[in-house]
Amino acid sequence: MNQTNQTNQTNEINQTNNLHWYALRTKSRHEKVVRDQLANLEMDALLPTVKRLSQWKDRKKEIEAPLFSGYCFARFSLQEKLPVLQVPGVVEAVGSGRQPEPIPDDEIEALKTLMTSILPYDPHPYLHEGMTVEVVRGPLQGVQGILIRKEKCHRLVLGVHLIQQAASVEIDGKDVVPL
Repeated sequence: MNQTNQTNQTNEINQTNNLHWYALRTKSRHEKVVRDQLANLEMDALLPTVKRLSQWKDRKKEIEAPLFSGYCFARFSLQEKLPVLQVPGVVEAVGSGRQPEPIPDDEIEALKTLMTSILPYDPHPYLHEGMTVEVVRGPLQGVQGILIRKEKCHRLVLGVHLIQQAASVEIDGKDVVPL
């Protein structure tokens, strides 16, 4: 069975059981505790991690740290929301207003695929077109502009508002941070 059919079957099962993935904001450094507590409740929990080299005064050690600091993911129905929110370390289920907002299954599947791949990965600021960014590395360090995409590369637009003129330059997405 190919991955698309498998994902579609998973989505259909989740729809009939009203199970959806949600992001849970956790207390600082409680992500693993929340994941383990959810597993104890026999709930699906996902905590994407990344290996990092941590250095103490006397030694260096490779540790597994959360990819998204302060967040853990769980799959549950809204009827199960209260027990999830009562898990030690959970601050809130992320959403708008009073209801948590479900995360699309394909985004969770993409994270799972990334985690099982052999490719190295790291956290990265969430960037989108039109966002005001600042260059943090390279010859344009300290420059602020608007991030756009042209063909397959990122570009930084530098504008002069008074005369309503602008210039754009190709830039590596890793060299900018959102403002």
